[in-house]
Formats: sequence, structure tokens, C-alpha cells
Amino acid sequence: MKRWPSLSLFTIVLFAIWLLLNDSLAPGQIVLGLVMTITVSLATAAMLRSRARPGHLLVAIRLLFVVLLDITLSNIAVARIIFGSAKARSNSGFMEIPIDMRAPYGLATLACIVTATPGTIWAGLAPDGATLTIHVLDLQDEEAWVRTIKDRYERPLMEIFE
Repeated sequence: MKRWPSLSLFTIVLFAIWLLLNDSLAPGQIVLGLVMTITVSLATAAMLRSRARPGHLLVAIRLLFVVLLDITLSNIAVARIIFGSAKARSNSGFMEIPIDMRAPYGLATLACIVTATPGTIWAGLAPDGATLTIHVLDLQDEEAWVRTIKDRYERPLMEIFE
């Protein structure tokens, strides 16, 4: 019962968005919107049970600055690749990285970090959660990418979320 107020607010907001997007107050849209938003709210209620309990504020602050620096440096590197020779653009590819983190909020944060960094994108996580697949625009040294993901991002996220 503790979850009911947040579930109700979520449902009301979804319903309002539904009506705004459909630009209609027709009875059919109201009924369909109620059915859809209540169904979505109940389906996502299971996800709301998992609460993040981040710790180590100093580690999180340090990680934030590491990510901001990496995003800045990656922007410069991607600009060089785009404006450079065609040969420089031929090094892209997918790679797999073994991953030890299992905390869902840590993995979600890692996905945001990898995707927000220009030149890389999160491509998937193996069903067993042991292997991360990423696409890298400038894939010259796979070991360097493994070390970067594991040392600069995964290790601090594990300190924060696990």
C-alpha cells in the first residue's frame, strides 16, 4: 500500500499525456487511455520495488568528473575522425567486454555513460549479464577499451551501487 500514491501519480501523468497526444476527449480515447495507463502502471510496478541505494558520494563525484573529461576528449577524437582521412574512419566495430557488475542501477548508469560518450554506444548485455557489447567508432586497441570500461567506469559504479 506504501506504493499506491506514486503509482497513482504515475498513472495520472500517463493518462494526461495520452489525452494530450491524442488531442481528444472522446469517450473511446478516455476509456482506451485509462486501460492503457493502468496496465502500464501495474506492469511497471514490479520495477519500482528495486530501489537504488547509492553510497560513496566522493566516488560518485570523482566518477562524474572522469565522465565529463572523457566526453570532452571523445568529442575532440570524434571530430578528428570525421574531419580526417577516410582511413581513420575505417576502424569502427563491435567488441565484447566481460563485466562483473550486477546492480541494475549501476548497469543503467554504465549504459548512459557509454552511450553519452561520443564514439561509443552500448549495443547489448548478454542474458547472463556477464558480457557487455559496445560499438566503438575508433577500435584500434580492444584491451585499452576493456581497461577503460572496467577501471574508469565499472569499478567506481560497483563501489557506488553494490
